[in-house]
Amino acid sequence: MTVDTQYMTRLRAGEGAALADELGLQQIGVRPPLRRYLQALWARRQFTLTMATSHARARNFNNYLGQLWNILNPLLWSAVYFLAFGLLLGARGGMDTQTYVAFLVTGVFMFRFISSAMMVGAKSISGNISLVRSLHFPRAVLPISSVLTEVVVLLPALVVLCLIVLVTGQGPSWGWLLFPPATLLIWMFSTGLALIIARLVADVRDLSNLLPFITRLLLYTSGVFYSIERFRDSFYDNGIGWLYPVAENQPVAVYLTLARSTLMDDMSSDGRVWLLGGGYAVIFLVGGFLYFWRAEERYGRD
Repeated sequence: MTVDTQYMTRLRAGEGAALADELGLQQIGVRPPLRRYLQALWARRQFTLTMATSHARARNFNNYLGQLWNILNPLLWSAVYFLAFGLLLGARGGMDTQTYVAFLVTGVFMFRFISSAMMVGAKSISGNISLVRSLHFPRAVLPISSVLTEVVVLLPALVVLCLIVLVTGQGPSWGWLLFPPATLLIWMFSTGLALIIARLVADVRDLSNLLPFITRLLLYTSGVFYSIERFRDSFYDNGIGWLYPVAENQPVAVYLTLARSTLMDDMSSDGRVWLLGGGYAVIFLVGGFLYFWRAEERYGRD
């Protein structure tokens, strides 16, 4: 009996599902089991990395300064915010100029990474719809590689950030060894956030129009320009004391505090901040991945 005859005999006997499983065939348009999905995602890790690095190289390719803009952009925004908030509006409080520069630049660099992860996550499915419809691969590759692109862009900027902090008289100290783990937690959180936003925008395209307003709200309420603790009394004096712990412990504010506490001698963090940072990273990464995976079969069908 030939192989083809064996296959036909099993198909007629109603063993099609078992035969397909033996041959590694998968039904199109059906969400795969989580374990198989994770295996497929891991098998495409090189593709994910290549996509991320190629997108990072392509960014600002046609500009004269090229990749240097990845560093100049946050630096220029830091200068603008220093002029507006540090000098004109007096947001630095009791901090001297050098300390405030380190405080502000760290906040701007890390916040821009988180906000960029949100924006690229929103476009990861809708912006690659032809790829989603033409090729079979785990769709989680797209938001994950999008955030990884932001990581590739961030790495040289972090070197500049450390140099700026060093020039302002902060460090280096043993606390700097905790900066990579803090950055890793921010990366994990941002990836989970991108996965959540990717599914939300894939389901309701109009949500992408709200993201600029959400990121701007986070910019002004997460302590990028000022210390949230400085306004603690204002919260209670205005009858919104319940909002203070929310503002202080929301994820973006926690990660800015975490990054600053590792680089700056004048700032410290307790175990609570690290516990919150680790908790947010795990919850958002695992929860965001599961939330994205559960809609796997719907991406690209509209």
